[in-house]
Amino acid sequence: MNEAPASTSSQPHRNGRLPDDWRVVALAGGVGGAKLATGLQTVLPPGALTVIVNTGDDFEHWGLTICPDLDTVLYNLAGVNNPETGWGRADESFQVLHTMGLLGGEDWFRLGDRDLAVHLRRSEWLRQGLSLTEVTDRLRRAFGVRSTILPMSDAPVRTLVHTDEGDLPFQHYFVGRRCEPCVIDVSFVGAAESELTDAAYTALTTADVIVFCPSNPYLSLDPILSVGNTRGLLQTLHVPKIAVAPIVGGKAIKGPAAKMMREMGYPVTPVTIAAHYDDVIDGFVLDQEDAAAADHVRMPALVTNTIMHDADDKARLATAVLDFAASLMPRTRHPAAHVRSPAAIG
Repeated sequence: MNEAPASTSSQPHRNGRLPDDWRVVALAGGVGGAKLATGLQTVLPPGALTVIVNTGDDFEHWGLTICPDLDTVLYNLAGVNNPETGWGRADESFQVLHTMGLLGGEDWFRLGDRDLAVHLRRSEWLRQGLSLTEVTDRLRRAFGVRSTILPMSDAPVRTLVHTDEGDLPFQHYFVGRRCEPCVIDVSFVGAAESELTDAAYTALTTADVIVFCPSNPYLSLDPILSVGNTRGLLQTLHVPKIAVAPIVGGKAIKGPAAKMMREMGYPVTPVTIAAHYDDVIDGFVLDQEDAAAADHVRMPALVTNTIMHDADDKARLATAVLDFAASLMPRTRHPAAHVRSPAAIG
């Protein structure tokens, strides 16, 4: 039985230029990625969207496997996320967290009571031998989400942030230290030895459009690109691949992306983001506040309002991105050979 119905518009903002059978893959992590994924789900037919999600943020806490980005995408697509933060559950309580603190346990990572049930169930299924892909699909179905949600890998990949205070696991940098240390570089432990799941590979190689959501490129999307030969695979896919800038007017829409860019010596501009993805995308979307930067992007660019405050904003941006992808179809669409024989979700 579904815990809550997925939140969808009663009248989807359908795009008249798009075929009904289009298959769209979104690469996502964090709140920005979850917002655009929600917009894409709204404007696309049921089942047309697959979201491949960063799992570099995953970690073990209280003896449980915590998957923050997978859960943020899940809760947003299900319409049960906290609308103020974008992550976590709406109407959440924290009795277990409070009691854990009283007992001397770790309480620096805010696990809500409803959220905790997901972690308990996920960890139970993983101990029973199910893959993270299978567990994620069970959770998606339980929450009534009509889109497919896939982890980037079933094998553990962990984001390690190299800072002026030493190497910090991602959650210790992001939550424990509130992104205060100066970032020198980022690496992804286990990425080279891992590979895309068969389901993620299938989704990418059969997609009609691939969208790089406005997630932090260094912490949310680079982990996905670092898994096995994912970046090389994307280079061979001759379908529109569109990235949406997470930087607007020299600031990150949410999170530490702008701070990290300054610390690592990069100009805080959408042009830097476009260059970062230069070898794997065909089009770039940037906010109207940065319209002047479009002339400095070495690929077709769309200037539009990329700020997503509400459901209409999410659907509007999703439609603009898909329209832009449709306009690029003639220049990108020609067959490519792929030799891997993937399997479907078990």
